[in-house]
Amino acid sequence: MAKILLITTGGTITSVTENKTLTPSSSHIILDTLKIIDPLNDYNVLDLFVLDSSNIQPEEWLQLAEKIYENLDKYDGIIVTHGTDTMAYTTSVLSFIIQNPSIPIVFTGSQLPIYDKLTDAYSNLRYALAMATSKIGGIFLAFNRKIILGCRAVKVRTSSFHAFESINLENVASIDSRGLTILNIPKINNKFNYCNKLETKVFLLKLTPNMDPQIIDMLINFGIKGLVIEAYGAGGISFIRRNFLVNLKKLIALNIPVCVCSQCLYESANFNIYEVGKKALNIGVIEAFDMTSEACLAKLMYLLGCSNDINYIKTNFKKNLVGEIKEETYE
Repeated sequence: MAKILLITTGGTITSVTENKTLTPSSSHIILDTLKIIDPLNDYNVLDLFVLDSSNIQPEEWLQLAEKIYENLDKYDGIIVTHGTDTMAYTTSVLSFIIQNPSIPIVFTGSQLPIYDKLTDAYSNLRYALAMATSKIGGIFLAFNRKIILGCRAVKVRTSSFHAFESINLENVASIDSRGLTILNIPKINNKFNYCNKLETKVFLLKLTPNMDPQIIDMLINFGIKGLVIEAYGAGGISFIRRNFLVNLKKLIALNIPVCVCSQCLYESANFNIYEVGKKALNIGVIEAFDMTSEACLAKLMYLLGCSNDINYIKTNFKKNLVGEIKEETYE
């Protein structure tokens, strides 16, 4: 018998229709469902939030992380139900705040409310429970017969049941007629670490060909502490006519870290291939390799929350802390 903690935060899975729109509501049916799926386990529930995930922000991330941390030694596994729209941000952030936990912490949700006769909630809860009782430590996302490492998950579809993909990493596990099949558990040499601090003034900027580089000056005036840029392709930042490099130098001179990933979902950025990438490296931007945008943002917020030392940021951003980087991409 496994001892499982269910933490609920709202989301579509508990939503009901009010005034022709979906609104998160009571979560008691989720606990009842888990008891039906496997009545032999011992369940406790913590109703933490009743929020649409669009309203789950850094303040909620920190509260959620604290509750998980407080219960790590009390349970064999933790299931967190969460709205799908920002779940990948939450799993990425929690992956860095609670690094390499000894028990499985599994996030799930649904595309239709649990009260809907066509809902995917029951099946996703089954998948989450299977992973939560696996005794494999880590932070995961369970959805549509897939178990995804938390820092690799991205929501890529708005309404389909196969809403999430694991980006640049094989799924951790799959579910089929054989049950839960473990496919790939990244080997992380780092030990457990907990640092429940975040710097919220980190901006994610997606480059477009018409963008005025003066937006960087606006961000400096706003007081940002870090910048994540989604660059083009393998890592391109314009330096003709709209020359971003001049303005990015201002940020770097202020010891504000500039981390750069690709707008492309799949495969790794490599700033050594093209001149537009090499010039960016030469002014001091930090490569994000094959990290997702969600993981880049989360990692920089986390590192800045732990320290404002620029050398600490540069060194640790390039390290594979929780499986967010394939090590062969930078060796």
